Amino acid sequence: MGDCEGRPYDLMPIEHYFARWLPAVEDEMRAIVAAPDLHAFAGLYGMIYYHLGWADTGFNSASVPAGKRIRPMLCLLACEGAGGDPEAVLPAAAALELLHNFSLIHDDIEDGSDLRRGRPTLWKVWGVPKAINAGDTLYTLAHSAFHRLGARGVPIDRQVEAHLRFCQTCARLTHGQHLDLDFESRNRVTVDEYIAMIEGKTAALLAGSVAIGAIIAGSIHDSRYAEFGLKLGLAFQIQDDLLGIWGDPAVTGKSAASDIASRKKSLPVLYGLANSGELRELYAAPEIDVEKAVELLELAGAKEYAAQIANDYTQHAMAALDAAAPQGEAGEALRELVQSLLRRQA
Repeated sequence: MGDCEGRPYDLMPIEHYFARWLPAVEDEMRAIVAAPDLHAFAGLYGMIYYHLGWADTGFNSASVPAGKRIRPMLCLLACEGAGGDPEAVLPAAAALELLHNFSLIHDDIEDGSDLRRGRPTLWKVWGVPKAINAGDTLYTLAHSAFHRLGARGVPIDRQVEAHLRFCQTCARLTHGQHLDLDFESRNRVTVDEYIAMIEGKTAALLAGSVAIGAIIAGSIHDSRYAEFGLKLGLAFQIQDDLLGIWGDPAVTGKSAASDIASRKKSLPVLYGLANSGELRELYAAPEIDVEKAVELLELAGAKEYAAQIANDYTQHAMAALDAAAPQGEAGEALRELVQSLLRRQA
């Protein structure tokens, strides 16, 4: 049973949207990442398939959860909400997800991460040089996706503008990672510096996703969509910071306060270090007493501070979305997506 637009009555707009468009995004990603010669390129493309959850380490077909595909969904929703055809924006939506995964491959190498989505990371299985090469290939394929927009009827001026925004997003993304790496070797990082870092590392790609969707739709409000995505990304990352310290291990899948044990410079930690001499002394010790650190963070008001900042960014995001005025079911779904992302527990 469904309504006049084919949406089952028991599905909310965002659930319906994901059910409808995720298969199309996956198909587009597979088309972009198809090897030109399966035999000759099997190893390289097999590694990419592994990272994307489509293959195992032997390059046999597999179906492994590989992320929620939030970025392409934001792109599709913004395009339709701005009056465009989501079918037309599919290549760009897929490109955004491929770019995100390129960044994860390189982040895992730079951070020395052994696991990604419950499986050994690419560099852990095949070594750093090959993993870098696979990441570079995925980056290139993501850019190549924009030539597919013409076949879907997107005017050339919108193609050029969307690809330029994509390139700008790439630059901001890698600059954010540069700042993150720089912070690892610094004893002092300010809250303002941290916000600048996550604007690039996390928020820029969400901003680019909605802006590109609006551009391809021909909307004059692409800057408002971009502002929405940027503020949403900041709120999203700060919520991650809170979950990294106070999240339920049964839900997050990692030990409580793991961010403290690894000395991650998240927003609550930076606020606590700026306001508690005792916490600074604790962090200067060879080993951190995690339980004591959490106690001192709470005494300094770090949890409440970070939660308030996340809430402020959420309100700014919703104000920008209201100004962009997305229409129809896509507009409903965008608002639902914001709520689901910012109320998540993992």
